Amino acid sequence: MRVNRGAGENRRGFFVGALLMGACLLCAGCASKDGGQEKPGVEREAGTADGGDEPAWKRYADEPVTFTWYVNYSWFDAFWGGNVVSDHITEETGVTIQFAAPDGNENEKLNALIAADSLPDLITLGWWEPQVDQMIDEGKVYALNELADEYDAYFYEVSDADVVNWYTKEDGNLYSYPNSFFTAKDIETHDDISSNQTFLVRKDIYEAIGSPDMTTPEGFFAAVKKAQEAFPTVDGEPLIPVGAHVFNDQGNVSFDQYLMNFLAVPFEENGELYDRYTDEDYITWLKMFRRLGEEGLLADDIFIDQRTQTEEKMAEGRYFCMLYQYTDMVSQQKELYVNHPERIYLAVDGPKNAAGDDHTLTTSGINGWTVTLISKNCEHPERAIAFMDYLLSERGQLCLSLGVEGETFDYVDGKPVIKEEVNELLNTDRVAYNRKYGADNTYWMLQDNRMQLQWKQEPGESVRQIMEWSYPYVVYNGQYDAFLPKGSRESYEDTKIEFLWSRTLPRLLLAESEEEFDEIFAIFLKEREAYGYQEVQKAKMELVRQAKEKMGIE
Repeated sequence: MRVNRGAGENRRGFFVGALLMGACLLCAGCASKDGGQEKPGVEREAGTADGGDEPAWKRYADEPVTFTWYVNYSWFDAFWGGNVVSDHITEETGVTIQFAAPDGNENEKLNALIAADSLPDLITLGWWEPQVDQMIDEGKVYALNELADEYDAYFYEVSDADVVNWYTKEDGNLYSYPNSFFTAKDIETHDDISSNQTFLVRKDIYEAIGSPDMTTPEGFFAAVKKAQEAFPTVDGEPLIPVGAHVFNDQGNVSFDQYLMNFLAVPFEENGELYDRYTDEDYITWLKMFRRLGEEGLLADDIFIDQRTQTEEKMAEGRYFCMLYQYTDMVSQQKELYVNHPERIYLAVDGPKNAAGDDHTLTTSGINGWTVTLISKNCEHPERAIAFMDYLLSERGQLCLSLGVEGETFDYVDGKPVIKEEVNELLNTDRVAYNRKYGADNTYWMLQDNRMQLQWKQEPGESVRQIMEWSYPYVVYNGQYDAFLPKGSRESYEDTKIEFLWSRTLPRLLLAESEEEFDEIFAIFLKEREAYGYQEVQKAKMELVRQAKEKMGIE
């Protein structure tokens, strides 16, 4: 099943621990005070470090230790030490971090670490990545609950009961913990949760061509063509009329998942999974993009650029419009706001279905975005679980989010307010901000977006409109964020189908005629069927039913 990676992700896409529903029954825990997780059968001695009421990190503040933390993203460039947040956390916990990230292909690097049995102390990667279960199955990572039982039962106070229940494996153990998660109840009870999925237009160009309605295929096509004619270049470089995320071995989220959500294409119908790829509105819009390609309005850049190139061009305002994940362009938006404020991007209503229904934009579900594990190569697992517990606590989350009282924020009428000079730097120079302060989830690997809502600050002018635009359109679709058990026939078939789509999508967009488009798509459907599409759909629907039951979703 395709993962909604774009939802709720901070600085990354794809949107959000590898859940093998169908292969395992997740063990439920009992909710304790503060929303924590009570371990059945564990007798706590109140008031002791091991009893849960006194966090273990307090015992270790004067005992320095250094952990290597591997983050499986080549773009990750955070550092530890020399800024307010990391120095404060080290002072309180005694922990110093040495970050590591792959220089090139993430899978190759992580696979090499696993094969050589040289995993660093802490590992963070996407919850959907197969290496999560590989590390668990090969016994290369600790069970967090066992570390908590032995060293720091405070874990059961600061972890989320629903998350622990969701991620607990068939053997009764919890090996990974996610970041950036929301539940269906969160979406129902909060009206200020945003989706990462946005349709962005460059403000000056959009207004110069009359702020056109781009919700229909005809209006979209006309607007893009008009923008290209009126603004053919940006600082001597060609305008890129339509921008998108990168193409990969699963397709392109801008032209499949995001577009489908903007069109309110359902995930299921009459109790069965809906074939979103054959939806009439979706095909209509794909054919509109094909027409843009035929007119030379789909630049070669979008088919070959990787994230780094996209970010560079966005910082220059090279794109007219994009179906994009807004958290991936916040730094570039702020850069534009300082250097070329007229070129900033706005979020506006994007593609809609023929009925004009509201967009149905997802945020991260209970899976979150990434998960963090503790390697058995870690020489001090007792310190690692205590450090994780610190970061998961309100004390840690406040520090990750806002920083340190008196240095980055002050309390005003009982509420934390970021200092003016800190906020100014945050909204003008993110690199300098990270170097000096390191708050605003510079260290996002265990951020709890839900907890941090209580300290939510007014967003800066450069990003406020983009963040708030999606509020009315956010829906919960976490029940569909499941994937087939690794090694199963259906999983193998699904991978083949995804790869087939990844090769088909560019051909559809670049087809020279609608007839060629139809021929290519017909071949795709035939080959997809031969790969076992119906079998895959049935297996996925069973996972969805299990997820709904566990989540209490009707």
